[in-house]
Amino acid sequence: MTWTWRFEKADGTETEPPVQAEEFSTQGDAESWIGETWKELLDGGVDQVTLFEDTTKIYGPMSLHEAQE
Repeated sequence: MTWTWRFEKADGTETEPPVQAEEFSTQGDAESWIGETWKELLDGGVDQVTLFEDTTKIYGPMSLHEAQE
């Protein structure tokens, strides 16, 4: 099993991340990585991400923007 992120603009179109994308062996590793790099991704033009296990969508899109109250 391989865990990967899809990097998207706000309209859902796929975009290239500003940092090297990785493949992960566990969901926890993938989520830790996004937690460490989300600011760089956001600054580089990524608005949201979707997590996949192989070709199966696990969840998303998840916004990288801070929640508005």
